[in-house]
Amino acid sequence: MLREMTLGQYYQAESRLHRLDPRVKLVGTLVFIISLFISQKIACYAVATVFLVCMIRLSKVPFSYMVRGMKAIVFIMLITVIFNLFLTPGETLIHFWVFTITKEGLKNAVYTVIRLAYLILGSTLMTLTTTPNDLTDGLERGLGFMRVFKLPVHEIAMMMSIALRFIPILLEETDKIMKAQQARGADFESGGLIKRARAMVPLLVPLFVSAFRRANDLALAMEARCYHGGEGRTKMKPLSYKAWDKRAYVILACYLALIILLGIVSPI
Repeated sequence: MLREMTLGQYYQAESRLHRLDPRVKLVGTLVFIISLFISQKIACYAVATVFLVCMIRLSKVPFSYMVRGMKAIVFIMLITVIFNLFLTPGETLIHFWVFTITKEGLKNAVYTVIRLAYLILGSTLMTLTTTPNDLTDGLERGLGFMRVFKLPVHEIAMMMSIALRFIPILLEETDKIMKAQQARGADFESGGLIKRARAMVPLLVPLFVSAFRRANDLALAMEARCYHGGEGRTKMKPLSYKAWDKRAYVILACYLALIILLGIVSPI
């Protein structure tokens, strides 16, 4: 399951989405996430589904590759569904023993699962089509207005980029440690919840040690290359909007306007 995590990884392909300016993809991801929480109308989710499918097709990233990353959040989705089903008051549909499933709870559970799935797919699509360097540049340029408030924009963008880049590295390191511990007789699968939690201790300790070692090595490498923050730094490839980037902004504006309109006028 750890190897199937796709968030934070980059998928090399020749597509229009890969060539878009990273600022456009960041804004697009934000707009898509906002659209998921604007309304709970079926028509809005239908439009969001069509939009997401079109973006996936445009990215040329295999859909099966993206869906593999959903396995890591199945447990979170299951807990969310259970809480919404049994803890939401409203019109009773099913009642057994002390458990009651309401119409509103069922509706909230379905919409919450859709939101979580689409949120993960949309965020994953951005990281799969954007290199860490482009993502850093896009964040820095996109958050440039925050310099007015004396915020270290470059450092914030760098930290976020490094965090995303470390996700696949730490997952690979976790997989290696698990296999090494299993070869020594460790059991991470059998037993109850408490036993499994205790079995994770031999995994977490070397993982944290490895993470701190990698962070220290990265800090030493940045100091050796005379890195002193973003003040006075220049770009080898400065970002500039192309014609397709401007069209993408228009498409995003139309998409968001359509979602808002449907949320107001659609009966379902």
